[in-house]
Amino acid sequence: MCSLRAWGICLLLAMAPGAMADAWTASRLQMVRAIEEDVRATSWQIGRRELQQSVMAVMGEVPRHRFVPLSMRPMAYLNRPLPIGHGQTISQPYIVALMTDLLQPDADDVMLEIGTGSGYQAAVLSRLVRKVYSIEIIPELGESAGKRIAELGYDNVHTRTGDGYYGWPEVAPFDGIVVTAAAGHVPPPLVRQLRVGARMIIPVGDRFSVQHLLLVEKHDEDSISTRQVLPVRFVPLTGTH
Repeated sequence: MCSLRAWGICLLLAMAPGAMADAWTASRLQMVRAIEEDVRATSWQIGRRELQQSVMAVMGEVPRHRFVPLSMRPMAYLNRPLPIGHGQTISQPYIVALMTDLLQPDADDVMLEIGTGSGYQAAVLSRLVRKVYSIEIIPELGESAGKRIAELGYDNVHTRTGDGYYGWPEVAPFDGIVVTAAAGHVPPPLVRQLRVGARMIIPVGDRFSVQHLLLVEKHDEDSISTRQVLPVRFVPLTGTH
């Protein structure tokens, strides 16, 4: 017998596979509509009223419910962040879509993600680019995300455990870098690993002050420009730095 607290999980487990698949599909469609509403509401900040169709299509395909704990699955397609353990979260779908869009992904790109978390952002990117490298500093999260990504068939995603502040120099340069934790500043090692003409999306600030999503563009080896996109709230980037 299910407790009131666990009714959502019990309902999902009781559904026939086909009905459950239809329910997830419908939930993803509602999530995409919520993202579109957020884009319109923040258009004056982000400079556009809609995101790339390719990005929105992938948001409607990647099974977010597979990237959250079982207890969170009934809420998987709400347009909000959710806890994934170890003091970490899976980002709000709107933010995932926006950060992906700001990278301007191309089919032949090689991208770097700092902060694998559950693996959801890497999975979204993997459907838009040639290859994704993703680093997670928490071993338990990195291991579980790597297994999940492999099980779901995202075979162009490569993960490892490490301090993302220093990037992944062996496979640099990258056509784009996305950082999913807030840094106190833009990490110089990541700037160096960014290809000329490429972009980095990173939240900058600390947990006690306003954080801003920052768009970094590398114009040449000695020149970058930055633009604040909108206020955000991310868990902090941790490591030896």
